[in-house]
Amino acid sequence: MNEHTERLQRLDQALQEHVHTWRLQPVVEALQALRGVQFTVAVTIVAELGDLTRVDNPRPLMRDLGLTPSAYSSGERRRQGSITKTGNTHARRALVEGAWAYRYPANVSRHLQRRLEKLPKAVQDISWKAQVRLCTRDRKLSARGKHANQVVVASARELIALMWAIATEVPVIP
Repeated sequence: MNEHTERLQRLDQALQEHVHTWRLQPVVEALQALRGVQFTVAVTIVAELGDLTRVDNPRPLMRDLGLTPSAYSSGERRRQGSITKTGNTHARRALVEGAWAYRYPANVSRHLQRRLEKLPKAVQDISWKAQVRLCTRDRKLSARGKHANQVVVASARELIALMWAIATEVPVIP
């Protein structure tokens, strides 16, 4: 093992110890029910955005991450452009990295199954719904000729909405 790998393991261990005492720890555990959202991605999202249930719907979270399309309008004509990229860069990057997992067909891996076993049924249902929905959307957008990066960003936008849905199902320690 090289020095970098050992350092990453030490940092990961320290992060696990800190999260264990965090009041948002149940949310971090529940978000890991989603494919592509392992510990580091879940911690990054919750640390950067805070309590996901502070908003009534996921649209403000999408805006805070810069995942909403830019708009150009003149008179009655309105066109949408690329994402705005305003907001939290770290959380957006982590979310997009997690969204790459949905390029593959819906499947519950052995690792994901272990994470799902200790979570409530409602969270497990959202996890499976997310896989089916995002994998189907990925195939449809790819078939329409969209670039892979555009498809993944679209998946990331929906993924934050699904994270919000999971966060609403998990009781947070006051």
